[in-house]
Amino acid sequence: MKEKELERLTRLKEDESKFYSEKIKLIAGIDEAGRGPLAGPVVVGVAIMPKDSMIEGINDSKKISEKKREKLYEIITQEAIDWSVGMADQNEIDEINILNATKLALTRAIEGLKTKPDLILVDALTNINTKGIPYKSIIKGDAKEYSIASASILAKVTRDRMMRQYDEIYPQYGFNAHKGYGTAKHIQALKENGPCMIHRKSFIKNFI
Repeated sequence: MKEKELERLTRLKEDESKFYSEKIKLIAGIDEAGRGPLAGPVVVGVAIMPKDSMIEGINDSKKISEKKREKLYEIITQEAIDWSVGMADQNEIDEINILNATKLALTRAIEGLKTKPDLILVDALTNINTKGIPYKSIIKGDAKEYSIASASILAKVTRDRMMRQYDEIYPQYGFNAHKGYGTAKHIQALKENGPCMIHRKSFIKNFI
């Protein structure tokens, strides 16, 4: 590993290392993907990484190419003490709104863990059901905390893979390219074809 990358990862873990103590030995990072798109689920990833984990390239998923995210996903899932993803679909998003759906997906992700962490670090969200586990909400946590960055990759890769599968079912919308986000091509396809089963009705009313 190059010295510059080692320094970057050390900085990414610096804040997190302050949370470890006699009582706190396992820290879970949590982040979501898919709050903004017009279609598909919102997905939340949770990762409990070993204290000494230093995976080269770990960063906020938005700063990493799709190809690199896929590789990192495989390494994270192999190296993690435990990990999980939870999701809420388009119907739940329409029913309870995107913020509450994200919180629901977060609780589902925590419920999917086999190992109970001592502390959860979450990117920005507050008033969440962590099943009684203490948590700290950190603004822009995916760019500041190693475990949150790891979780962001789990969430993003999981969601992107789902959207590629949806692209095979609904090829007319181009989900493979934009993953459901409101690009000009997606909005044009929406106007031409109308919505499909995975569109969020509450998100597309201005386009149809």
